[in-house]
Amino acid sequence: MFGTYGGLVGEGVLGLNKRNGDYISRFNPRRLYPLVDDKLKTKRLALQAGIAVPALYGVIGTQHDIRTLPDIVRSHNEFALKPAHGSAGDGIVVIAGRSGNRYRTIGGDILDEDFLSHHLSNAINGQFSLGGVQDVVIVEYMVRFSPLFERISYQGVPDIRVIVFRGVPVMAMVRLPTRASRGKANLHQGAVGAGIDLASGITLDGVIGTEVVTHHPDTTYAIAGLHVPDWDTILGIAARCYELTGLGYIGVDVVLDRDLGPLVLELNARPGLAIQIANRQGLLRRLKICEERADFGAPATQRIEFAKQEFKHPVGASI
Repeated sequence: MFGTYGGLVGEGVLGLNKRNGDYISRFNPRRLYPLVDDKLKTKRLALQAGIAVPALYGVIGTQHDIRTLPDIVRSHNEFALKPAHGSAGDGIVVIAGRSGNRYRTIGGDILDEDFLSHHLSNAINGQFSLGGVQDVVIVEYMVRFSPLFERISYQGVPDIRVIVFRGVPVMAMVRLPTRASRGKANLHQGAVGAGIDLASGITLDGVIGTEVVTHHPDTTYAIAGLHVPDWDTILGIAARCYELTGLGYIGVDVVLDRDLGPLVLELNARPGLAIQIANRQGLLRRLKICEERADFGAPATQRIEFAKQEFKHPVGASI
């Protein structure tokens, strides 16, 4: 089961070149990339379509706008700052409380206005953006993660990644922050990736890199066997993002807010391949099944039922 690609072997594995050539190039027109590469555009598009996202408090678009932050968050003690073109969580600051001109991050650090102003200035100048392009910073609602994940997450907010092929969900995982990942749900920085059975919404064992883990490294609680709430809603949101963007091969990132339920965080036109390691299943086999048997023109509910039937995770299966 473990070997060549990040621990996986066999013809069912989707490699980088095949992903780029056979799926991203074929099904993701470059003219549509700005819809997902710009988080502000994605948020506004989702709002127009009635898809739930974290509430937008304001936008800091110029150096001059930085001074407006206290006014934007005047009635919000908790909020998140996100570069619109950032990637891998870079540049995101999550504020969990404040007193006067001092702000407390979700990790407990105390920041003053000068620090935040400097950070915002760097973000606008493109320090955290893809390709170093001039950027804007989104000020939005701070997600309060579902109690379901309290025992298997360290500080940060876990998120759920669903790979969607032409409107059909084909694979899913939850990314769990750790101490090593500094509270970020980023697999490359040491977060746990745990597969999710598409049919049931139940978590599988996790992986850190290519190492299988059964318990969270910081909390020591078991990872597998948790039933993700609102699973059908999450799959429905993910499937609808095909119509939302017109992109045929995307990663949809969803968080479970304790009060608001599933919220779309962002979309990705070039989703990574580590989800295969988290599921110990190859994407290529599932994509081929879709191309052979799926009705891509069917309503989202039917596409989801197809995915549940075809991609139920077999016990003890490899790829």
